[in-house]
Amino acid sequence: MVGKTPNRGRGMFAAGPIPKGTVLETAPVIVMGADERKLLDKTLLHDYIFEWGDDRSRCCMALGYVPLYNHSYSSNCEYEMEFRKKVITVKTVRDIEKGEELFINYNGDWNNNNPIWFEAKED
Repeated sequence: MVGKTPNRGRGMFAAGPIPKGTVLETAPVIVMGADERKLLDKTLLHDYIFEWGDDRSRCCMALGYVPLYNHSYSSNCEYEMEFRKKVITVKTVRDIEKGEELFINYNGDWNNNNPIWFEAKED
């Protein structure tokens, strides 16, 4: 469910306990090219798009709730991009408790600690 976070605006939260490996969402995406990416980088949408494709030359806007999952280096969820199907799937990487915020790692891998493009607020 969508809820307010102390320092990040909105986020996704567990409405009840969720077991490890649960698919939370499979969302379609709108794929855009490099020229459109340059335009999006000048807007607020820059913070909500994902690099797309094996060569990351394109970008996409995920529909559904995917844009509301906040970043954490110790995320409890991960996302997988299926380029052929044009979808992003979010699933849990550990058991989640009721009320817990659901995080993804914006680096793409749930356990990747490389710095991201903005100053991350860790809880």
